[in-house]
Formats: sequence, structure tokens, C-alpha cells
Amino acid sequence: MLERIRIVLIGTSHPGNIGATARAMHNMGLADLALVAPRCEVITADSVSRASGADALVHDARVVDSLEQAVTDCTLVVGASARSRTLPWPMITPRELGERLPAELATPEARIALVFGREDSGLSNAELQRCHAHVHIPTNPDFSSLNLAAAVQVLAYECRLAWLAQPQTQTQTQNKPGPAQDDEEEAQPLASHEELEHYFAHLERALITIGFHDPAKPRQLMARLRRVTLRSRPERMELNILRGILSATEKAAGGQALGARESEPELQREHDTHQGQKPAQD
Repeated sequence: MLERIRIVLIGTSHPGNIGATARAMHNMGLADLALVAPRCEVITADSVSRASGADALVHDARVVDSLEQAVTDCTLVVGASARSRTLPWPMITPRELGERLPAELATPEARIALVFGREDSGLSNAELQRCHAHVHIPTNPDFSSLNLAAAVQVLAYECRLAWLAQPQTQTQTQNKPGPAQDDEEEAQPLASHEELEHYFAHLERALITIGFHDPAKPRQLMARLRRVTLRSRPERMELNILRGILSATEKAAGGQALGARESEPELQREHDTHQGQKPAQD
């Protein structure tokens, strides 16, 4: 479970914080570190020293240019936020995050990213809107500032607690009565971050095509649609059905469905399967 949890640092300005984060991760059994556009050298004497023996994580850290690249394969992205925003987003505590992990990582392809912002300004609104949920560490309101590595340590600790409790949790879940499920129904994989971003781009194009969305006067429309979609946690097949509807809407409105044509054969197969038809062979 722990190997499928990724720590993402955005715009880190001090190499010592990268090393200290590696140490906090290694203490709790995490090993997947991604750095988005760091504002400092990653491998330095300071970062290696602060890692205190966990410098392998510093050397193995993946450095990318954007948040999208860091979380492209993730099915749950949680951003650390120290303050409320103008557009409310689902907010959880570190303990609630830990409690969700076993269910979130129940399928082999599931991946979770915990995203931390810059030391001086945190995560931007645009970055937070690319997260399914935000996690807030309830610190002393009179002195709430946390060092970056300390914040990582808190969340990594909750992840480890969830991992240690996993066998007992699984046993309780198996013995817990619940609604009957169809034996033939298989759990469908959740849409990845990359698939969701393609959907949001397609959705915006379609809304522009039918005249519902004016990019010059957005009125937070796309942000609100992001929120409701991310909150619903769509499966991959469900997202494909929605994209098929968008393509049909664009065609009916006389649009060109630009950018959607690449995925139209796959979307059509998903639509045919959903309708009970045999998918056409390419």
C-alpha cells in the first residue's frame, strides 16, 4: 500500500527541505518522491545531510515541470492547504485521509498523490482545483506555520498508521454486513488524473461550442464543474460515456469535436458496450 503513495513537492526553494522530506518519508515507509519545478538545486550537501541516511530518495526523486506530469497516473490527488479558499472544496483531516487509504488503494492500478506547496505561498488556487480533496492539519491557530518536512511527516505518519491497521481493517470489513452485490459485477478502475484532465478540456470545448460557456466571462464555471466531478470520483468507463455524450453534442451542434477524434474509436466501443452491443472492430 505505501509504495503506491506519492509525495509531491511544488516549487521547493531550499534543498534542506527536500532532504528533510526524504527523511520523513523513509521514517514512515514511503519512497515515491516527485519534485515539480523546484526553485533550488535538488542534490546538494545540505539535502543529503538533512536526509540523514535517506538520501537515496533524494537521488531517485523524479523532477518534472508541472503538477499534471507528477500526478498523471494517480486516481486520488490530495492537496495540503493551510487556509480556506474563495471556492470551498472537500476538506479532510489527516486522520480522515488515513482512514480512506485502504479503500482508495483497493485496486492494483490505484495511486495516491499527496501534494505540498511552496514554503512561502503554498499551493495556488489552480493547483488546488486539480485535487480531489484538500487536507488541513489542525495546528495551533496562534502559531500555525509548519515546516514543509513537518507537514509531510504528519501525513506520512497517518499513512503508516493506516497501513499497520490494514489486516484488522480488512477482517472487519469482510465480516461487516452490507448490501448484497452482484457476483458478476467487477470493480471498475477509477479515472486517472490524466483522463480527468482530458475530460475537462473536452467538456470546456463542448460548452463553448453550444454557447453555454464564455471563456471571456468564466464566472468560475469550470472550477465548479471540476469540483462536482472530482467529488463524484467517476470510474474510467463512466468518464468515457460522458465523453461520448460530449462528442455527440458537439456534432449535433455543428462543432468539429477537435481533439476528441483521437479517442472516438475507444469512446464508441465503450458506448456500444454500455448499450449491450458488440463493439465494432477497428
